Amino acid sequence: MVVGVDAGRTGKVRWVLLGLLFLSTVINYLDRQALSILATTIQADLDMSDLEYARVVQVFLLAYAFAYVLAGRVTDWLGSKVALVLFIGWWSLANIATGMVRSSVELGAARFALGLGEPGNYTVGTKVVSEQFPASERGLALGLYTAGAMIGATVAPPLIGGIALVYGWRSAFWITGVVGLLWIVAWWFAYPKPSPQAAAQPKPSMKGVWGKLARTPAVWALVASRAVADPVWYFYLFWFPKYLGDARGMSLATIASLAWIVYVTADIGSVGGGAISGALVRRGRTPVRARLVTMTGAAVLAPVGIFITLHPSIPVLFALACLVTFAHLVYQINLTSLVVDIFPSRYIASVAGLIGCGSALGGMLSAQVVGMLVSDHAFDRTFVLMAFLHPIAVLLAWTALRLARRSPLSLVYDGPAQPTHSA
Repeated sequence: MVVGVDAGRTGKVRWVLLGLLFLSTVINYLDRQALSILATTIQADLDMSDLEYARVVQVFLLAYAFAYVLAGRVTDWLGSKVALVLFIGWWSLANIATGMVRSSVELGAARFALGLGEPGNYTVGTKVVSEQFPASERGLALGLYTAGAMIGATVAPPLIGGIALVYGWRSAFWITGVVGLLWIVAWWFAYPKPSPQAAAQPKPSMKGVWGKLARTPAVWALVASRAVADPVWYFYLFWFPKYLGDARGMSLATIASLAWIVYVTADIGSVGGGAISGALVRRGRTPVRARLVTMTGAAVLAPVGIFITLHPSIPVLFALACLVTFAHLVYQINLTSLVVDIFPSRYIASVAGLIGCGSALGGMLSAQVVGMLVSDHAFDRTFVLMAFLHPIAVLLAWTALRLARRSPLSLVYDGPAQPTHSA
């Protein structure tokens, strides 16, 4: 059963919305990844140290963490259409402002503003999937629109690097920011008006939502799982291009031509992870069990990144990095699907906001650790640290299942039959 949508809108419209969410996620990651691709160039132009760069990453993640909680509530309150217009409009202007900075302080302020807007893309996306897609398709739907993140990360090195090499690094931020503003027009006109029956229904009360979520231990176990796992992704997103330049001696042009490979495999993990758990659901596994089994497989694979400390050849280096990013996106997509399976649709964006906040906090704390390590040229110790995170995270996810069974707020079911999930 598709939740919150009448039968006349369950066909082409939901796929059009998913396609637009895919594009918004591409833009989201182009805007975010631009800084890491151009980090060395910007540092030289603004006379920034590695620790100053780490602080800029941290302030982005601080804003990202804070805004994730608010973005979930705003999404549930305003609805997906209006909320995403506000979020993308804000972060696109912040990205344009990044191209105007003259100091590390101004750069930090611009990226802080970017972090305030970007989380809304994911709270809206999760809510749209919850409302528009049945359980057997949710993992794939989440994987498809989240694949936009990896497409964005994939095309960012050649696209951002190419723009910077031809027009200067500031133009890369201006151009991608304008693209986001143009996207808003398509979303506004494509999003369907509610049916008369749906419009006449009173909106569910959001009073006391945060209090209810705060008293639900399963929520905090999932927050912790995401907070532990996501520093791996933030490392490969914000620091791996720097590793290629600083530790392996690659030029900006070489990084631009090769770094995208790592994010292509993340793309495969995003779509494949959802497809794997969806296939398990169709074979009779309950949605929750299917997500957790798939996440466990990903957590077993992710630690292979530790072998990068052996300083392998460039092809082997990229193969190992690709396995890690593939595994992480399999894990992340299924954790998000798990949230949609467990909690009622009317709370989805708020729960997703809290879990996204955990992701950003984990990334922010790890940025400080990584910044300290790489300032001593100790990338190897960072790869060792990252290898332990997914196994810990999956244990927390299984703990969340046990806690959710006893939670009156959730709709988790792990028995032999598959009940209808509705809100």
